[in-house]
Amino acid sequence: MKNNILDEKSVSVIRGLIMDGTHKANSGHPGGAMSSTDFAFVLFKDFLNFDPDDPKWFNRDRFILSAGHETMLLYSLLVLQGYLPAEQLQHFRQYGSLTPGHPERTLTPGVEATTGPLGQGVSMSVGMAVAEAMLAAHLGSDIVDHYTYVLAGDGDLQEPVALGSAAIAGHFGLDKLILYYDRNAIQISGRINRADSTDVEALFKSFGWQVIHINGHNHGEIRKAIVLAKENKSQPTLIIGKTIMAKGAATKEGSPSTHGSPLSPEEIRESKIKMGLPADEAFYLPDDIVENFRERFEELREKASGWKKILEKKLLKNADFDRYWKQATNPDTENIELPLFSTDKPLATRAASGKILEALAGELAFLSGGSADLDPSNATAEFVKKAKDFTRENRKGRNLPFGVREFPMGAILNGMALHGGMIPFGATFLVFSDYEKPAIRMSALQKLRVLHIFTHDSFYVGEDGPTHQPVEHIAALRIIPGILVFRPADANETAEAYRVALNEKERPSAFILTRQTLPVIDRSKYPPARLLEKGAYIMSGDENETPDILLIATGSEVHLALDAAKLLPGYKVRVVNMPCRELFEEQDAGYRNKVIPPEVKKRVTIEAGTTYGWEKYAGSEGLTYGMDHFGDSAPAEVLKDVFGFTPEKLVERIKSHFGLNG
Repeated sequence: MKNNILDEKSVSVIRGLIMDGTHKANSGHPGGAMSSTDFAFVLFKDFLNFDPDDPKWFNRDRFILSAGHETMLLYSLLVLQGYLPAEQLQHFRQYGSLTPGHPERTLTPGVEATTGPLGQGVSMSVGMAVAEAMLAAHLGSDIVDHYTYVLAGDGDLQEPVALGSAAIAGHFGLDKLILYYDRNAIQISGRINRADSTDVEALFKSFGWQVIHINGHNHGEIRKAIVLAKENKSQPTLIIGKTIMAKGAATKEGSPSTHGSPLSPEEIRESKIKMGLPADEAFYLPDDIVENFRERFEELREKASGWKKILEKKLLKNADFDRYWKQATNPDTENIELPLFSTDKPLATRAASGKILEALAGELAFLSGGSADLDPSNATAEFVKKAKDFTRENRKGRNLPFGVREFPMGAILNGMALHGGMIPFGATFLVFSDYEKPAIRMSALQKLRVLHIFTHDSFYVGEDGPTHQPVEHIAALRIIPGILVFRPADANETAEAYRVALNEKERPSAFILTRQTLPVIDRSKYPPARLLEKGAYIMSGDENETPDILLIATGSEVHLALDAAKLLPGYKVRVVNMPCRELFEEQDAGYRNKVIPPEVKKRVTIEAGTTYGWEKYAGSEGLTYGMDHFGDSAPAEVLKDVFGFTPEKLVERIKSHFGLNG
């Protein structure tokens, strides 16, 4: 009885912290956080497996707050866990605090995922559950054996990304994934029945989930539901908790106004009186509440300590396990063997990528990912053959058949990277990067090593026409902060792009790859492909001479630039290969000015895509040569001539632009 009374008091105290934090910030979302408090408290206090002394313990249960606007709830629980100083609650949403408006995994200890864009937390939890199952199959359930819990709201399950990911989770039978849906039936604009009449139970059952209904404020029902979820060994579980928005508020229970606005001082005072809290004491957190929450801490410490002893023994006695453990925790990406491609025959960079992935499947035990139903086109089919599909029956499989689900794919990859132990990749056509873009942004924001592979990079797609010919997509990827965008000129440069990307432990990469074949550059006549790590380098022309004309190109257009340079015999022409603008910008000024001398004004940038963003390198007097229009349906060779991507037409335009003779 004592604990039940303290549990009820604890929930009230947490709700008081939520009200105080949002009020002091004059910003935030108290209503949903208050409706979810009962479930989150019971989960953290009685079920969540974690190390009180190490928020990064490898075998901890993962908790993802997909409803990221309920963040004051999570911060209050992190204080009770001891991961976050209590005074940080008073700095909610303030500059420099550890308690930003939505959870940020790079900032706050104990936050597993950056959330806020609704639906993506659900998807990332699917990725975490995939990683848990895959790692357990290779490392053993004595080393990897944890649950992934996610708390979602009405808005999360209205986002298609969550539903696409849920379909994948059900298909894979991810039984250690437990999703709590706080169904308070309120969102910012009002009650959800204005916009939605989905039968969520029927929908999730059709996905292959177990579905349990509870009163989300009844602690007994919450505990029973979590136990039932953990007992199911073949399905993920959705717990639908019927709750009341702003539960505990004096007069605002059930009000949509509490979703996105702090409660008034009068409402907070009356609510605290109703809950039995000191009416005039802000951020009230008494010792008995902390002690009650931490009653399992010694047991949790013993579990973590026991796990560490098992790990130490396995590392000493089992060489195979030792190898897998190192691959999961510190893979040697510096010394990987990458294919070296012969100059004998042309090769599309997508095909080179496929051969690289096939080789890496043997080099990196936990390289895992897949294609959005484009295995043959993305050239991931050989990886599939070598790594095998991840299925209910084969948890050691490392290829994930995502189906036509680009956005869920990207968000699931983020979850795999967040879990740890995995190097995830996903592939689709470049034109469909738009579908995946919000997840790519979250890769960058969370500083995750995720490999985003995009093939069919330009109008050279040909007959499929403008719907499938990307124009603005490379530029759209480049403007995302914190991502490397590679557009390699040939097969060996593609391999170098992989080498650099794999060694970027806190930055995602995007590979922009051709459908059409390209000559493999003879590096005995041109600089080595390894110079890709500089972002840009001099491809042809005397580096000790100041050129008359500077041609700056990427990808397939490097070959166009080299051919065009030969048609300007009366001029000193330098061709600069710029496979990664982001890396080039990170070089020192001396190197950048050596490659692109500031005094050279006759500059031409060349890329089979929008000219947006190239003005920086062309300069005020230069020429940006590209495509600021959609493509057309025709064979690629026809389009190349129509759109002016031949050496002759490029040179004609250069001469016209700069007023050159001859």
